[in-house]
Amino acid sequence: MPVVREAPTPEHLLDQVSFFLHRAPAKMPESHRSALRDLYNAEDVLAGKKAMIVDDDMRNIFALSTLLEDYGMHVVSHDNGRDAIGTMQRDQAIDVILMDIMMPEVDGIDTIREIRRIPECRDVPIIAVTAKAMKGDREKCMEAGAWDYLSKPVDPELMLGVLRGWLSH
Repeated sequence: MPVVREAPTPEHLLDQVSFFLHRAPAKMPESHRSALRDLYNAEDVLAGKKAMIVDDDMRNIFALSTLLEDYGMHVVSHDNGRDAIGTMQRDQAIDVILMDIMMPEVDGIDTIREIRRIPECRDVPIIAVTAKAMKGDREKCMEAGAWDYLSKPVDPELMLGVLRGWLSH
């Protein structure tokens, strides 16, 4: 099902196009980056939001948590899919999920599917994050219920742009 968005100004159109095309702000001309900064200050959009990071590597959890907390986000983390599913069954106050795909026991794809089965969690943005991008991974993640996909190592500016995009609409 296609997503329809309105863009009332050229700046909003730039934001939508760069978001859906995954255009990294660092690769944009300064005039475009400036327009996007003025349109949406990432700190305002992310501040106070609650993110769940699911990754079996504590170094990744630490790095992502530090970055998100710098923007005023509250972070909960799990090192396995089973605990993440349990949290979502109890706490629907999660605003966004960053889900590692390659995990032991319950992998990210199965975890996404289980979370999507919880009626209150159908509209929570889930962003799949994986280090070993293989052909078809993106499609598998989207079919499972992820709304977006990032490759590791995660580009902080791109991730913040993706988060801002999903949390500001």
